[in-house]
Amino acid sequence: MVRVAIVGIGWYGFKPSVPELSFREMMFEASSRAYMDAGVDPRSDVDAFVSCQEDYWEGIAITDEFAPEPIGGVLRPTFTVAGDGLQGIAQAYMLIKTGYFDVVAVESHAKPSDVESLQEIYELAMDPHYIRPLGVANPFFMAGLDATAYLERTGATREHLAMVAAKNRNNGLLNPRASYASRVTVDEILDAEPAVYPLTRYEIASFADAAVVVVLASEEKARELTDTPVWLEGIGWATEAGTGSPEWHLWGMMPSMRVAADMAYSMAGISDPMGQTDFAEVEDRFSYAELVALEELRIAPESAAHKLLEQGVFDYQGRYPVNPSGGSLSMGVAFEATGLARLLEAVLQLRGEAGAHQLEGVERAVVASWRGPPTRTSMVAVLSV
Repeated sequence: MVRVAIVGIGWYGFKPSVPELSFREMMFEASSRAYMDAGVDPRSDVDAFVSCQEDYWEGIAITDEFAPEPIGGVLRPTFTVAGDGLQGIAQAYMLIKTGYFDVVAVESHAKPSDVESLQEIYELAMDPHYIRPLGVANPFFMAGLDATAYLERTGATREHLAMVAAKNRNNGLLNPRASYASRVTVDEILDAEPAVYPLTRYEIASFADAAVVVVLASEEKARELTDTPVWLEGIGWATEAGTGSPEWHLWGMMPSMRVAADMAYSMAGISDPMGQTDFAEVEDRFSYAELVALEELRIAPESAAHKLLEQGVFDYQGRYPVNPSGGSLSMGVAFEATGLARLLEAVLQLRGEAGAHQLEGVERAVVASWRGPPTRTSMVAVLSV
């Protein structure tokens, strides 16, 4: 079967607010950059278009009707995925694998600065019988419960969660897309008031306006378009059973990420993730989530991620860098574009184009995203050059 490569990528935003453009204009700007990067004309060279977005985030019913025009998909095969951008990448991967499509573009975006009712949107996503009627003051309270369960299960401490936040926010200082990067210490994080116990504001990623577009191609087409293809060796996705239902949730764990990782690793022929890959861009919208993700990805042994963190293994200069970009804690949560943000950073690293935060000699990466509570859907991809 044909191999699949990423041949172009473009982005716009990654700021707390992009007042100068609408979300549709952001989609256009990111698309223009991606098509220029890939050297393709969307009106003649792209066979299908995928847009990942949710009506709730846009505040517009059937918002996918707005997808084709900004990305060049008018009167062309265009469809939407109500999920994270990495799920759209999986759809493009499958289309190309059929042999009927040579080039597919995937887009996702976020404009949280335009949303006036984030609290209500999160509440509407909660379990309608057990959680929504409580009228909780902060919908992220479930992340606090998850973090507490992880600490109790693994023996990790509050200091380890603060170490993740300090690592990622300091990593972001070298990344021009990391608007929330800051030179912060573990002690400063621990001394801050909890936002949702046991997490402080430093350990919860803020929101960012952003748009990302990725162009994928079959191997034959990829070799015509670029000398630096980034191969998509494997991809997987899964949703936790009992989505939104706290009584079914396995607290302090991400079972959906384990399933997604096994799918991606099987395709890529990976049995030892840390030994066979060079770095990872993973979920960290909450500090504890990075440690859980590393264990579910089998990059770290069960209940041991915090020990490797303490040893400096996951540092920017460590044996296995994790989120050298600064992750979502530095770049922000871009709704359904969050997974593509992680993919963007991994692609730039593998192409040697990450700039000031470029790693040396990296050839293979793990990318993972998680939609967080209450949906708990996970996506994992393996990339290589």
